[in-house]
Amino acid sequence: MSKGNINVSVENIFPLIKKFLYSDHEIFLRELISNGTDATTKLKHLISIGEANVEYGTPQIEIKIDKDNKTLHIIDQGLGMTADEVEKYINQIAFSGAEEFLEKYKDSNNETGVIGHFGLGFYSAFMVADKVEIITKSYKDEPAAHWICDGSPEYTLEAHDKTERGTEIILHISEDEKDFLEEHKISGLLTKYNRFNQIPIKFGTKEETLPLPEGAAEDAKPETKTVDNIINNTNPAWTKKPADLEGDDYKTFYRELYPMQFEEPLFHIHLNVDYPFNLTGILYFPRLSQNMDIQKDKIQLYQNQVFVTDNVEGIVPDFLQMLKGVIDSPDIPLNVSRSYLQADGAVKKISGYITKKVADKLSSLFKKDREDFEQKWNDIKVIIEYGMLSEDKFFDKAKKFALYPTVNDTYFTFDELVEKTKDAQTDKDGNHVILYAANKDAQHSYIEDAKAKGYEVLLLDSPIVSHLMQKLETSNTEAKIQFKRVDADHVDNLIKKDDTVISKLTDEEKEKLKPVIEGAVNNTNYTVQLEAMDSSASPFLITVPEFMRRMKEMQASGGGGMMGMGNLPEMYNLVVNTNHELIGDILNADGDKQKQLVSQAFDLAKLSQNLLHGEELTNFIKRSYELIK
Repeated sequence: MSKGNINVSVENIFPLIKKFLYSDHEIFLRELISNGTDATTKLKHLISIGEANVEYGTPQIEIKIDKDNKTLHIIDQGLGMTADEVEKYINQIAFSGAEEFLEKYKDSNNETGVIGHFGLGFYSAFMVADKVEIITKSYKDEPAAHWICDGSPEYTLEAHDKTERGTEIILHISEDEKDFLEEHKISGLLTKYNRFNQIPIKFGTKEETLPLPEGAAEDAKPETKTVDNIINNTNPAWTKKPADLEGDDYKTFYRELYPMQFEEPLFHIHLNVDYPFNLTGILYFPRLSQNMDIQKDKIQLYQNQVFVTDNVEGIVPDFLQMLKGVIDSPDIPLNVSRSYLQADGAVKKISGYITKKVADKLSSLFKKDREDFEQKWNDIKVIIEYGMLSEDKFFDKAKKFALYPTVNDTYFTFDELVEKTKDAQTDKDGNHVILYAANKDAQHSYIEDAKAKGYEVLLLDSPIVSHLMQKLETSNTEAKIQFKRVDADHVDNLIKKDDTVISKLTDEEKEKLKPVIEGAVNNTNYTVQLEAMDSSASPFLITVPEFMRRMKEMQASGGGGMMGMGNLPEMYNLVVNTNHELIGDILNADGDKQKQLVSQAFDLAKLSQNLLHGEELTNFIKRSYELIK
């Protein structure tokens, strides 16, 4: 037997581990299983190149709980270690500069990168254990070794009678971590971190029902046998080639990833690249709600089939974090910190690749079956529109397949829309006007007016449409594109031609009428505008200037640098159709009758825009009954 001190540059490494890794202390099991997996896959490689003359067999990693002795065992059948290798790999920790590390991180809340960067995977065991033992036998013809450490720099190392190849790590769980002796706790960690581990993981046993033999009696009862409880799928779908998978395989894997998700995904994207970085994975487009925030943290990041995180910020572009699925890259360390990701060049390349791959897939789906793409548009539009806003390269690609539905349920790409409306919807200043509605019911009368004149009206109702329209306007250099909501003004004013409608009122009558209406309305939020329109149009229209509407919508969504500017005031236009018969009646009425007519017409206009509430609504109802009488 030998004794010694672990070769570290400071003696307080164990308090350091407990202190700085405590918030992530559950990852000790992931680290130890990863070590066992590495030992097993390395043995397979050595055998394949002829450097290990042993049988590989069917190795597995076993996790055992011994409640009586308060121990947790992690057992592998990998290449094992000799006593000299234990000295080299366990006792001489590659942890130079620990003092500098302490100084650098003493005020930091970001502990997740410590283990991976400083080679402390094995020593994470001391986050939950008072004492750790290693019993290991190498594939080489040398005696087994038994290493024991009680959480101080002191250790013992002696020979052991173990005869089977591999390593057993025994954790003597500390009193304040005794949850790790509960089966449900360990089972949850195995499911979280290792359900797709490359090497089978055994955790206990289970009963398996055997099929009845041919010709068995009808009342025969099937026999059962006890088998190893293997908790992981060693060959998940993303590790296979796309050519080896069918559509149902992708759906089955989706249900494996999200067993509580009952809706099928719309479609999938299989990622598979080995240069200039390694990346595999499968991303799914789910059916989305309009609420983007609740959709995040659905993509799982793995490193060599070991779970790392479901917070993929920095690796997956922000707009694609609403997708679901898996990405796996050995180029990303098991313990990643956000600052590391932001600075890592490979991560940035991965993010760019994923963006390109998604754009290419969407373009392919659009070209292959446009009708099916249109049917799925409402479920995927938030992701695409968000991507067009946040990623210029994605914007350039998406312009060719992003769709703009009309109120008649037809769909156009942006280029198709511009081509179709370039003649009919160009105003006298040469601006190409694209009309849109945000709510078919609320803006019904305005939509009908526009349709009656032969104009196309889009239905743009996503939460970020104001930002997207602005980008489309400024990015289109070939034509002066202007998006205008259909209720931003009367349609004749939105697409104003040279053949202006002539007003039936003289200039003197207009000068007399305007203060009458302003006095009866008596509301500083409304600007009265007298406009000559078709006599069939409404006498009073309430509109919101396009610029003001967009400013308010952008402020509400926190965009455009408008946070902190205070609430913008509610501003409306009250457009008075001087050619409507009622306007002449108002002009010729006297006193109370005149005010009553203006108030009633004004309230009807507000009612049509859902702006009439409370006391104003009550007064309107009373006045309406009076008029009926």
